[in-house]
Amino acid sequence: MNHRKIRFGVLGAGRIGKIHCENIANRIPGAELIAVSDVVSSSAAALAARYSGSKTFANYKDVLAHPEVDAVAICTPTNTHYQIILDAAAAGKHIFCEKPIDLALDKIEAVQQAVEKSGIHFMVAFNRRFDPNFKKVHDMVRSGKIGQPHVLRITSRDPAPPPEEYIRSSGGLFLDMTIHDFDMARYLMGREAVEVYARAKVLVDPVFERNGDFDTAVVTLTFDNGAMGTIDNSRKAVYGYDQRVEVFGSEGMVAVSNNTPDTHLYFDSTGTHAALPLNFFMERYTESYLREMQAFVDAVDQKLPAPVGVKDGLMAVAIGLSAAKSARENRPVPVAEILQRSPSWQSA
Repeated sequence: MNHRKIRFGVLGAGRIGKIHCENIANRIPGAELIAVSDVVSSSAAALAARYSGSKTFANYKDVLAHPEVDAVAICTPTNTHYQIILDAAAAGKHIFCEKPIDLALDKIEAVQQAVEKSGIHFMVAFNRRFDPNFKKVHDMVRSGKIGQPHVLRITSRDPAPPPEEYIRSSGGLFLDMTIHDFDMARYLMGREAVEVYARAKVLVDPVFERNGDFDTAVVTLTFDNGAMGTIDNSRKAVYGYDQRVEVFGSEGMVAVSNNTPDTHLYFDSTGTHAALPLNFFMERYTESYLREMQAFVDAVDQKLPAPVGVKDGLMAVAIGLSAAKSARENRPVPVAEILQRSPSWQSA
């Protein structure tokens, strides 16, 4: 059976937009790139020029009005996501949106209502779920290989801090960086986090303090079945991008260490030496970006629910808001305390 390709407009020509354009145009047979938009028209034009047949637009609304566009990949700054999603849903375009959907729970609720009303497919891009290593951990936990999960450990450390301009608009450590780990915690444990206790400091660079943010944090999660988890974050690991997970259970343990360019070990009189971890997310998660977009294309093509939906986006933000409140007030914060602002999700 021959299926027509899903025709995409990519909104945003930055780093992540470039990744999705390349995958859509050249690596996913069921997808086709036909439009690129960015408020910096020269950036959109330069990106579109790499792919024959791609049109350039400065205004994303022109992409939404394009009759040949079936779906959009929203790769614009976080504070633009909400309105673009509402406009895309109203235009009947399927939506693949980079995290987070928004930083406000009421707006995420409005997104859910708009998606349901329009009948379009919507997926939030928590790409780490599609990393082959982390998916292996997920599958082993789900299959009972480690028995009942008791303790989760996640280490997530960036190789270097982002620029100050980015810090100002990021939403803070918990909603920009740790949000991936909060989603990973739900994904790996298959449970909801019900309480969050976060300790956070500025230990790397005073630029974070100037902007009311943190650069180092340790978070403890309690899940609805009593299991526990810890997450540690840093904005600067001098040895590279540090991404590790471990799930310990009643019948065993499964863990994933860092990806490296190669697996050599060198021994000499000073010790044992190995390659450093891959430098940053664009190198470390190359395969996951491809797999997540493929999953979205398959969902649209086969008329199946997208594997990561609005509720996943909302819960990660709710945990992030709980962590930020916990760090400020130095106390454990029940996630229900944050969700009470959004009562329709408490029993979802």
